[in-house]
Amino acid sequence: MLRAAGAEVWRVGFNAGDRAFWFGAKGYIPFRGTPDSWPETFRAIVKEHGITDIVLYGDTRPIHAQAVEAAKAMGVEIHVFEEGYMRPFWVTYERGGSNGHSKLMDTSVEDMREALARSDLDVPEAPAHWGDMRHHVFYGALYHWFVMFRNGDYRNFRPHRELPLMAETALYTRRLVLMPVFALDRIISTFRIKHGGYPYHIALLQLEHDASFQMHSPFTRMEEFLSVIIEGFAKGAPKHHHLVLKAHPLENGRSPLRRIVRKLAREHGVYDRVHYLRGGKLAQVLDHARTAVTVNSTAGQQVLHRGIPLKVFGKAVYAKPEFVSDLPIDRFFAQPGRPDNRAFKDYRRYLLETSQVPGGFYSARGRRQLMRQVVDMMLDPRDPYDALRTGKAPPRQQLRVVK
Repeated sequence: MLRAAGAEVWRVGFNAGDRAFWFGAKGYIPFRGTPDSWPETFRAIVKEHGITDIVLYGDTRPIHAQAVEAAKAMGVEIHVFEEGYMRPFWVTYERGGSNGHSKLMDTSVEDMREALARSDLDVPEAPAHWGDMRHHVFYGALYHWFVMFRNGDYRNFRPHRELPLMAETALYTRRLVLMPVFALDRIISTFRIKHGGYPYHIALLQLEHDASFQMHSPFTRMEEFLSVIIEGFAKGAPKHHHLVLKAHPLENGRSPLRRIVRKLAREHGVYDRVHYLRGGKLAQVLDHARTAVTVNSTAGQQVLHRGIPLKVFGKAVYAKPEFVSDLPIDRFFAQPGRPDNRAFKDYRRYLLETSQVPGGFYSARGRRQLMRQVVDMMLDPRDPYDALRTGKAPPRQQLRVVK
């Protein structure tokens, strides 16, 4: 679509998966060097081709972070895509950085309200389903198949995750084989929680290797977060309250989370009040939760959308004082304050009028919807936030949902 608009486009590929998903040879630049040589190679590519803009998915992987640093020094515009902050049916598009590096980190709710005064768009509601998870899993598996079995031309490639690709594949294969068993366990656990008759708090767990968890939080292991949460629950929560630890839908067992939870619950004397829940849809248990805690999961915004008190430990674009608690964790469990729902609605509207674009990465339908708008946003000289602030934001595409 950028080419159709008159731009020249190149793709730098680091492995056989990158090459397989760039159809046709036009504009493909293979990088076969060592990681140490990448920054110098990047600068050479920019100069040789007269590059004015770079486009990335996420900005924290080492090759991306090095490219961003070099691009800023060279005056190159940086476009960053991510999964939608307002999932499940939006994509995030920002300039300069995302998540903990986003402009949102330094934008107050009052700043957002000032910008919104220039707009009167009706904010659409998202569909009540995940979106393109099956496509996500399929294309992820296909991409990594090329990396494992067709990567001979890229011998210097090093994945950004610490776990070897073969080991991670084995974990996901085991998860796939045991999916019926896990699904039954999840159904039984969810039923018990929903029909237990006790008040409960929920902890939203994340993938341990997730960039937001590793780069924008005080923890390096999920066990560290679990230890803080369970200790705080034991000290502060009323004796008749329970704690539900909700695993990420794509958790593959690289860390024995259930075993860790049981061990910590025994140590703090709350074994019979702590429950581990495998994946599944968050809404099934979130609707009746008293509070929620997380490191910086985007699911925290589902919590705030329901007006549930939320405690956040890491950097997150939604961690604004108006709707995220700053109480110590034990006091939070004991007597949380409700978030400012009006402030969160303004925040949500601001995002949906700026960086949240209807569509998705993994299905053809989602990509078509995304392309209708995002390329015009990329070619605009102003980033989405500045465009709204100056009153020159382009018309927004309405998201229409058929049920």
